[in-house]
Amino acid sequence: MKTWIPDARNFAYLNWKQVDALPRESTLLVLPTAAIEQHGHHLPLATDTLINNLLLGHALSKLPADLPVYALPAVHYGKSNEHIGFPGTLSFSATTFMAVLRDLGSSLSKAGFRKLVLYNTHGGNTSLIDVMSRDLRAEFGLRTFALHGSGGISFEGLDPQERAYGFHAGEVETSFLLSSVPELVDRSAYTHNYIADISKPGMLLPENGPATFAWLTRDIASSGVMGDPRPATSEKGARWIEQAATRLAAALQEMARYPDQRTP
Repeated sequence: MKTWIPDARNFAYLNWKQVDALPRESTLLVLPTAAIEQHGHHLPLATDTLINNLLLGHALSKLPADLPVYALPAVHYGKSNEHIGFPGTLSFSATTFMAVLRDLGSSLSKAGFRKLVLYNTHGGNTSLIDVMSRDLRAEFGLRTFALHGSGGISFEGLDPQERAYGFHAGEVETSFLLSSVPELVDRSAYTHNYIADISKPGMLLPENGPATFAWLTRDIASSGVMGDPRPATSEKGARWIEQAATRLAAALQEMARYPDQRTP
């Protein structure tokens, strides 16, 4: 898998003596979580994992050199059952995904590390990340943080419909990959679909509302795309990558410096 993680920030590039020398109380370890799943006709299965690595790598490169922050090897597979039925999708169950995070948290705790970030770039994992952040804190005493996507940037220039319902393989993800791995984007194969229409508001929403419905991608889009990739450009991708990396780096610095207040 292609990586943008700086070698000096790659935990797996250390030997065990180097790991043993890390300051246990202050070292911040970042566990990327993503997915291997269909992303329409035009993007690769590894889209979420590539974007995670891309944004995290650029963010890590912005940190002060003396700040002990390291990226762990990614959990490439996620809970992707919303995309089951599309060839290439590889999914953990919720139970398996949470068990993997628990076992990794246990390993880090036994090694004496105290701070862990779960950095997620796949929507299907989001609720499980929230659960596991609390569970790892409660069971192992880890100071656990959750970090999602692009760090909350505004994505200026994005159409309101795309902002609301460009869930998957739309303009943002396509722009990220056009800027970083354009050889993996098939521009001749764009399709577009939306799960809802902002011009027809209602109480029942697919996500982020008081009343929601469970959905599978095949219910909505035979191509697997939920969004519109056609306005995507490499220039937008480069601008959004820089903005996201800046925000993520700021969040990581706050996490690294967050006081370690033990539960009595």
